[in-house]
Amino acid sequence: MTDWEQHADGVFSKRYRSLNLNIGLIVCGDGLLLIDTRATHVQARELQADIARLSKRPVEWVVNTHHHWDHTFGNHEFLPVPIWGHERCRTTLIEGGEQMRDAVKAWVPDHAGVFDDVVITPPDHTFRDEATVTFGGRTVVLKHLGRGHTDNDIVVVTDGVVFAGDLVEEGAPPAFQDSFPLEWPSAATRLLELAGGPVVPGHGRVVDRTFVASQRDELAEVKRLAEERNLDGMDPADAAAAGGPYPTEVLLPAFQRAWRHLAAPR
Repeated sequence: MTDWEQHADGVFSKRYRSLNLNIGLIVCGDGLLLIDTRATHVQARELQADIARLSKRPVEWVVNTHHHWDHTFGNHEFLPVPIWGHERCRTTLIEGGEQMRDAVKAWVPDHAGVFDDVVITPPDHTFRDEATVTFGGRTVVLKHLGRGHTDNDIVVVTDGVVFAGDLVEEGAPPAFQDSFPLEWPSAATRLLELAGGPVVPGHGRVVDRTFVASQRDELAEVKRLAEERNLDGMDPADAAAAGGPYPTEVLLPAFQRAWRHLAAPR
């Protein structure tokens, strides 16, 4: 959909028409650090060709911003390089990867055969809260800012550029199906503290701190409404129908998740 866009010395992203997905690429010495690997082995091979047109350096490291299939199902094509991610990204792909494969096959049945051939490959280098790693002489910070879009979101920071994964969504509302709506605003606030320059979302055009702040405020409103409407005795469907910062079909899974978390033992 777009050519590689440069954000700092040796720091690039590329946005694909399929799912409006962003891929990150960082030059680290004689090698490349790749951020996310697309949705299938077929798309990963297309990505490899696009990388080769930008640089003759090999991909020597991969980072997954979270476990979702559209960001990780291309992992296998880049082996045997080390794959970094949050520890729960690894666990979720091991324990729930096949269920996720079945769900996406049901969603796009015309492409089920392609997903049958995906080799689900979890990260093999993991961390819990933060890892400062030197890749090919370049320092890159990997941070888990809290639960938000999933329980294993991480951001990748180097030279003032933040690769935010799906903690930030541009061009469409945030996706709440695996989310933690009561905690996401806090994670977005921590992200704001890092956002001094370009912010590359998981999907959509590259944004800035002002955009992140606006989306954080929308997420905070979802949290406020969830707590208020739950206390008033509304169910998630009625709460979503009552309105908020996103359409009803987006608010419904957000409130369903929030109600579940509000009912959990504290």
